[in-house]
This record gives sequence, structure tokens and C-alpha cells, in this order.
Amino acid sequence: MLDRRKFLATATALGTSLASLSPGASAGRSRKAPVARPRFGINLAGPSDFGTELPFVDVARLARDWISQREGAGWAGGPPLALDADGWVKRLEPGCSADTLVLTDIGSHAPPGIYTVLYKGTGKLEFVGSDARPVKTAPGRIELRVPPTSGFTVRLAETDPNNYLRELRIIRPGHEHSYRDNPWDPAFLARWNGVAALRFTSFQNTGGSKLQRWSDRPRVESATFATMGIPVELMVDLANRLGADPWFSMPHQADDDFVQQFASLVQRHLDPARSIWLEYSNEVWNEIFDEHHYAAEQGKRLGLALRPWEAANAYTALRSSEIFRIWEKVFGGSQRLVRVLPSQAANSGVSEQIAAFRGAGDRADALAIAPYVHLMVGPHSKPTASEVAGWNLNTLFDHLEKTALAETVSWIRANKAVADRYGLRLVAYEGGQHLAAYEGAENNEALSRLFLEANAHPRMGELYRSYYRAWAEAGGDVFFHFDSVSRWGKFGSWGLLQYHDDSPKTSPKYVASIEWARSLGQPMKIPA
Repeated sequence: MLDRRKFLATATALGTSLASLSPGASAGRSRKAPVARPRFGINLAGPSDFGTELPFVDVARLARDWISQREGAGWAGGPPLALDADGWVKRLEPGCSADTLVLTDIGSHAPPGIYTVLYKGTGKLEFVGSDARPVKTAPGRIELRVPPTSGFTVRLAETDPNNYLRELRIIRPGHEHSYRDNPWDPAFLARWNGVAALRFTSFQNTGGSKLQRWSDRPRVESATFATMGIPVELMVDLANRLGADPWFSMPHQADDDFVQQFASLVQRHLDPARSIWLEYSNEVWNEIFDEHHYAAEQGKRLGLALRPWEAANAYTALRSSEIFRIWEKVFGGSQRLVRVLPSQAANSGVSEQIAAFRGAGDRADALAIAPYVHLMVGPHSKPTASEVAGWNLNTLFDHLEKTALAETVSWIRANKAVADRYGLRLVAYEGGQHLAAYEGAENNEALSRLFLEANAHPRMGELYRSYYRAWAEAGGDVFFHFDSVSRWGKFGSWGLLQYHDDSPKTSPKYVASIEWARSLGQPMKIPA
């Protein structure tokens, strides 16, 4: 997560403007700047067995991929597993088994009670390394008592190759008869009811995605969503249930057929009242990601630019325009689409280059940046990590309020000027506090403690109120906080809440965010 957020470290003063590479690139400047409508959106945390939001009542949906084990060979010492197209183990070698991890390392936040384990096929399941114990068993069904402790390991000890065990479901208490019709945790739905839009970038596991062809996509039938991401069918279902607009990120290597099939499925199933936010990959400008290097290689191969960062920006503009056209064809126009050009908050030159290249700004609706209120510290930063570690909370918040926020506002205004020139809405694809350490400074216990205390301090709520107010005053449109519910720690504290069952009182930034949404007319509620 440290590298995921290390967006400032890649800020550079770029040289030759890409606009000079493309005749007529400034045509979009004749469009009037749209009237901003600030609203609150959310980046939903990505799927994993150690995730703390627990969006599904079937916790097997986020289980770890099957891990091959051989007796006496040590952890993960088994041979390669024979898996079917959906990831189910078709057979086991003699003396071998396969493990999957569920509700890993979330302590007392694992919902206790009697879980219902369902499966098809013939095999033997064991529950090891925890206090979870079967209380009643029958073919295809196990009642499993899960105490209020951490998660557990499910071991596939035997499976019949002619009728292998598959479609494993581990249903939380009280949902055995409803999970097929409604796979979502009611508390999860209530938490985000009224949000303007859902950014599914992490839900899709967009970062480092290997998806190229539609046949490779995650399906509802997949053994787990933790590796390839959550299927589009379920993302559409969630958007429909919440009445929220979905933001989809097309994988950076996805071919045109993938994009067309994805768009067609959305067109068939999404509520016609919903708009679709559409983006090529995620942070392609950021050189710490594989997506950036892929785009740079493609841009150079196509002769779009010579320098890698310029080639990446040019390819982002080009591929974004191609993706927009595919979706427009499927939807019969762009009326329901919010076509997003992604850029870098700290460098408005990137925004200018991407919008200008071959008229990409003409075919888009929004310019997206990540205007975090930041304090990233390392051994050689200004201020240094050791210096900040000696601050108290008042000194820290004085810096955030007087220095960091002011810099963030300057970024917003610079990018708003670019957006206005091209008639685009300025949106925040991510944002929030950005207290983080790097290059070993994350192991400074005093620094980590300071940052953790700051995230739970009332002044963080006041900082967020000033932050949101500044965003709206500068002409910002929808603001997508990063992220929803995830643990705070030495690599950053990105979640508005840490756990699915947290009291809102533990997070002033959560309270401030929901209050801001309510002030904008969004029907969001703070749970009692």
C-alpha cells in the first residue's frame, strides 16, 4: 500500500508538450466549462481474505486461492494443482491437500456464530489452525461454529476426480436462505446507501491486472474473487441496489473485444437511470506501476513520443479515446457516459498533455486527479521522518492545515484551469489524508504512532471539513475518497473506517465525510 500511494514521488517537470505532436489538439478549448456539482463518492476496498469491510455474506467469495500442500513438505510445498476454469481443484495427488484462508487476521471482528458451509460434489473438508469447529455435518452441508476470534483455514483433504468438490459457500449466520438473491451484507449496503458513485478500481483489482481477453474475466462462478477481482455482474448489481453510478476501470491490457463485451453486459443489466464513469486502467501516469511501463512501451511502439513518460501519457490519451468509442457504440451515444481522462494532481502539465493529445479532451467529460492532503516523509524528505516523529499532534495538524492543505488547493486550482480550457469536469478519483512514510521510515514506531493517533483525532475531522469545503470552492465536482473500510497501519491509514463493525466515533474523518455528503443532499446516514 505504500507504493500504491507514492504518487508524489513520481512528480516530475515534463518537457516537450505532447500537444506539439498532434495538429489541432486544442480544438476542445471552445467548449464551455460545465457547472460543478460537488458530491461524495467512494473507492471500495479491494477483495482479499484479510479485508475488513466484509461486503459479502458468503465469506468464501474473498477466500485465498487454493494453496497446494504435501504432508511433511512445509507450507505450500505441494505440487501444482489441477484446477478447472473456475479455480476448483479437480484432483489431489496422493499425500496432498489444498488449503484456502478465510477471514484472515481480523481478530474479534470476524462475525461469530453458526456458519453454513455448502458445496457440490464429493470430498472431505477440514477446518484447521483455528477454533472453528463443525457441529453438524451432512453430504454437501456443514454447520460450522465460528467463535469471535480470527479467521480459519479450510482444507480440502479429499476430492473425487469424477465429481470433485466445487461451488464452496461459507455463509454467515442468518443468510443461508437469502444469499442467492442478495449476496451483500446488509450493513455494507446501509453504510454506502446514498453515495453518489462507486469507484470499482480496487474491486476490479485493476492494479497489475493480467486480464486481456473476455474469456479470462472473473465470473460469478469463480472459486474466489480475491485474485482477478469482482465480476462485473456483481458490480452492476451493487450499483443498482444502491442507486449509485458505477466507475469502471478497463484493464490496461484488455483487448477491444473485452471492452465491448464488458460494455454490452453493463448496457443490458445496469439501471437505465444510472450513468457510467469510464476510465482506462488506473494511474497510468505513475511510473511505479506496471501499467505505466506498458503504456510507455505501447506509446513508443506506435511512435507517439520518444521519452517514456510522454509516450505513456500519449498512449493513455489514445487508448482512452478508443475505449470511449467502443462504449459509445454499445450505448448508442455518450449521454450516459462520464468519459474520464486520468491525470496527476501534483503536475497539471500531465493534464494538459493528455487532454491535448489528438483531441482527447474533445471526447472526454471529466479530468480526474488525486488531490490528497499529504505528508510523505522519509530519511531525506523535508521535513524528515525523524523530525516529524518528534512532533506532537498540534504541530502535525498545524502543518497539515497551514501548509499541506494550501499546497493541495494550489494543485486543484491548476488542474481546474486545465479542465476549464477543455470544457471538462474536475473530479477527484481518489483523495483524503495522506500521512505516510517510506524508505524505512515506516518502521519508526514514534512516527507510526503519531500518524495513527492523528487519524483518530477530532482535528482530523476538522481538517476534512476544510478540505471538502476547499474542493467545492475551487470548482471540484464528485470527490471519490480512498478508500472505504481498511485497516490503518504503518504503511498508511486509507480507510474511512478500519473494520466493518467499527463505531463511527472511532473515525472523525468518516463522520466529516458523511456529514459533507448530507450537506449536499445525499441521503447518507451515520450508524448509531
